[in-house]
Amino acid sequence: MRLKDKSVLITGAGGTLGRAAAVLFAAEGARLTLVDLEAPEAVATALAGGGTAVAIAAADVAREADCTAMVALAERTHGRLDVLFNNAGICLPDDAGPLDTPLAVWEKTIAVNLTGVFLGCRAGIPALLRAGGGAIVNMASMVAFLGSATPQIAYTASKGGVVALTQEIAAIYARRGIRANALCPGPVATDMTRRLYDDAEKRERRRIHQPMGRLARPDEIARAALFLACEDSSHMTGQSLLVDGGITRTYTTPLDGEGA
Repeated sequence: MRLKDKSVLITGAGGTLGRAAAVLFAAEGARLTLVDLEAPEAVATALAGGGTAVAIAAADVAREADCTAMVALAERTHGRLDVLFNNAGICLPDDAGPLDTPLAVWEKTIAVNLTGVFLGCRAGIPALLRAGGGAIVNMASMVAFLGSATPQIAYTASKGGVVALTQEIAAIYARRGIRANALCPGPVATDMTRRLYDDAEKRERRRIHQPMGRLARPDEIARAALFLACEDSSHMTGQSLLVDGGITRTYTTPLDGEGA
């Protein structure tokens, strides 16, 4: 088991991707601390039924005190912190182009998606150092690397910031036993993305740019998070792992049934 007896903290653990990661990490032997705006009790109950050690907390990652408290809970419950997965994030309905996005939407998105990662790292790094090192996985996105004519500018800016922040943290702590990498998914079938694909026209507008012609499954992103969290990626730090079905590496995509 790749995370046997490792203490792992996951933010946004009540969402689709957080749940998928929690299930996989538990199967790999992790002792979990699960955090969300509302304590993810259903996830914790299901995992604890399988014998996994689980602690849960309600926390707003945009609040420094909450981030300090969630790391303290992980150390108090499991004795240490080995992996920090800053997974929590939002994408608000009014997030559009620069002329249309309300300032409040911009500020809330940056607060959760970027400041939340900063505060998670700020609270978590001392705990990782106390444990002798560990891994940080920061949830970014493929949108950090390309533009879109169907914009979500606050979300895009926040994820670009996560990539830059991750690189800086990786450089600072590389010789102190901490690895930091950014996980950059393409479109995933989650509760958050459902509104972007809720009719045929919206689906096709995006699908035409997806070489595989489909959304990623949550478990596919969870497996990438596991890779970055465990020793399989022991010589990787400061990297952005793109799990996007080839979107950022494709100029034109095949039509259905097309191919050499």
